[in-house]
Amino acid sequence: MAPDSDGPTLATRTPGRRRFLTAGVAGAAVLGLGGLLTACGNSGGGGGGNGGGHGSKTGGGSSPDQKSVKQGGDDYATVIEKMKDFGTDAAPGVYPRTIRHAMGETVIPARPTRVVVLDTGELDNVVSLGIQPVGVVHTDGSKSLPSYLKDKAGNPAAVGTINSLNLEAIAALKPDLILGSQLRAQDQYAQLSKIAPTVFSLRPGYPWKQNFLLNASPFGLQAEAKTQLDAYQAAAAAIGARLGDKRPTITPLRFMPGRTRLYAELSFIGTVLTDVPLPQPKIEQVKELAVEVSPEQVDKADADWIFYGVYGSPSSTNQDAVLGGALWKTLGAVKSGQARPVSDETWFLGLGVTAANAVLADLKGFVSPGS
Repeated sequence: MAPDSDGPTLATRTPGRRRFLTAGVAGAAVLGLGGLLTACGNSGGGGGGNGGGHGSKTGGGSSPDQKSVKQGGDDYATVIEKMKDFGTDAAPGVYPRTIRHAMGETVIPARPTRVVVLDTGELDNVVSLGIQPVGVVHTDGSKSLPSYLKDKAGNPAAVGTINSLNLEAIAALKPDLILGSQLRAQDQYAQLSKIAPTVFSLRPGYPWKQNFLLNASPFGLQAEAKTQLDAYQAAAAAIGARLGDKRPTITPLRFMPGRTRLYAELSFIGTVLTDVPLPQPKIEQVKELAVEVSPEQVDKADADWIFYGVYGSPSSTNQDAVLGGALWKTLGAVKSGQARPVSDETWFLGLGVTAANAVLADLKGFVSPGS
């Protein structure tokens, strides 16, 4: 199965935890953290053991209730609040420094120079800070670096996939920092932290801005990260100002193996639309990651603009059947020529500031030309 852009695969979803819209789409699953399993064969168990070496330790009060985080509920919508104390109090250039994060605290003895990143968001984050990682994981949909980062990412070694880490390959690189997330790789945290100091966010996707600041903290680059975020916010606001009161509705639609999604408010792309702001249709105005629709319900995606991406090979999804179907051709956005393909790498997988700026450039070109 394909990984979700804001969370892992859905293969082991607990049936009793599924939630459905009671109005709007009969049978369309609303996907939050309840639909996410932990990557790399995780069982959804405890907090990653004793933490291991390299100054890493776990603390009972510092890590959120994992069951709640994984299976939905208030922890999903409040994940940003829970990250408010993450990071470090150390001044730039001061080492050793202690980083507070999802798994407790990790001591960074010196500025890292050999970094392994375990997700697309962490990759975007370090490259955005001018750092070339020595190791990366790939998604199941692509075994190469994202094209929008290739020129700046260097030539990092592959260390498995998001859903299947190769711990031996990671150790062989002799990293001095590993960046990932609790949601993806909690069960590997103890082993990873014995290889190198390891810093985990709570989850990828929705809290991407907080994750950027957290990932910058081992390097003492929080100020640089904030500068980039401020520039992004200004660019988003400029698009909104140009549009004035004429703000079209936007549907981010994604074709994936076995499912079709309308991304909602608590997703990476949902936050970008909110920052402009650009409204989404009512069905997508939910505090969740996404709403799933069947091919027979694709009319629920209709908006002034539909931007659609595809994860992996289009042939493994229902994209061709939907785009070639009679129902698709009845949508207002399709009739007006405002249903456009976009890069899945940036819109749905990027999960970082460079990807967010690429999305803004797309939005500016489509909905606010000349701004």
